[in-house]
Amino acid sequence: MRHTPALVSTGWIAVLILIALAGPSIRPDASPNANAQNLERSLLEPGATWEASDGSAQTFWLGTDRYGRDVLSRLMAGAAISLGVGFTAVFISLLIGILLGAWAGYRGGWVDAVISWWIQVVWTLPTLLMVLAITMAFGKGLWQVFLAIGLTMWVDVARVVRGQFISLREMEFIQAAKALGYSDLRIMLRHMLPNASGPITVIAAANFAAAILIESGLSFLGYGAQIPIPSWGNIIQEHYHLITGSHAWLAIAPGALIVSVVLAFTFIGDGLRESAEP
Repeated sequence: MRHTPALVSTGWIAVLILIALAGPSIRPDASPNANAQNLERSLLEPGATWEASDGSAQTFWLGTDRYGRDVLSRLMAGAAISLGVGFTAVFISLLIGILLGAWAGYRGGWVDAVISWWIQVVWTLPTLLMVLAITMAFGKGLWQVFLAIGLTMWVDVARVVRGQFISLREMEFIQAAKALGYSDLRIMLRHMLPNASGPITVIAAANFAAAILIESGLSFLGYGAQIPIPSWGNIIQEHYHLITGSHAWLAIAPGALIVSVVLAFTFIGDGLRESAEP
């Protein structure tokens, strides 16, 4: 609560989560994927009001794109994609990373050597290239991106968890738990994992920001969310050529959202790190 940037960032992320969960019910364009097109209202300026033939008027607070689609609605729909990718990727990375890192740090010996070798192999490969390889192997699509990003982000979690468990396994309360005959699984889950939760939470926040960046990059390259599904990345891809013209807001708005979300999770991670330190 004393870390103001983290507090403000948490509020901003909460607003985006509410927008994503509410879906079409709060969007100006309630059509599927906010894809209602009308070429007569193409490239309206932000704040412009357009009057239909039946006399009804509609204000487009962020203007419209070249197909006459409401930009604000497209960005709101894209929030669900970006946050969904982040949550799914972090969940998969935590599941795999905690499992492998905890087992390596607790058991040591040849188990630690094998898992550490595999971690180093994956660590040496560029994340974006691995994601591209996975998406090319399984095809383009949204669930492929979810899976690919999650399967490439577990390394950071595994390294942090392994280091925490190596230091915790020599503590007296762990030795006492072993002397009492508790199972390895109980010791790891009930006694060691809660004591390593601080660094894990921080790395999860960082991975959330990284997952959103990777998804945006993949969508920009055409390997992520496929049209007509709106993603902040493919919205930028559609309009980046307008960045130097009078319609630059079409590319700047989704870019600003990506920057704000990444910075928000960075500040949240900083706040969690400071609160976890003694």
